Parts: sequence; C-alpha cells; structure tokens
Amino acid sequence: MKITQALLDELTAQAKASPRLRMNLDLRNSPEDQSQRMLNAIEPGSPLPIHRHQKTSETVVCLRGRRVLIPRRAGLDFARKRGGIPSEGV
Repeated sequence: MKITQALLDELTAQAKASPRLRMNLDLRNSPEDQSQRMLNAIEPGSPLPIHRHQKTSETVVCLRGRRVLIPRRAGLDFARKRGGIPSEGV
C-alpha cells in the first residue's frame, strides 16, 4: 500500500465526521497478523487516554500536523508542544 496525500485526506475527513474525532486504517497483511500496524487520523479534541500495551510495543510517527505531549510525572501535569511535519509533507 502506498500512503498518499489523497489517502491521508480521506482518513482525515472520516476522523472529522466521527463522534470520537479519530479514525484508523488497518495496515495488517492478514487477520492472523497480531501487530498493531495502522494509520490513525486524530483531530484536535479527541480524547486519548494514557494506556499501556503489556505484550506488544507501540511506535508513533507523525506524518503531518503536530502533536501535543502531556507527560504525567510525580502527579504533575504539564503540556509541551512539539512541531510536526507540515501538511504538505507526506
């Protein structure tokens, strides 16, 4: 599968139309594939609860847009903004 601007635009449109403001596209090769390979379109305002995968790993790559990290350390919450790849840069 080739990840194109059109594919990302379609996934983003689906995310914007979703009540949860996010949508994913499964990239696994077969139903037996136990990996978590997917494209996620996540719009501002979508809740992303902190979670942990105990038997698998998770890698996140930002293809366009930006992310906001809210680390939780010693009971303190603080936000740190990081720039992402501009929308034009697929």
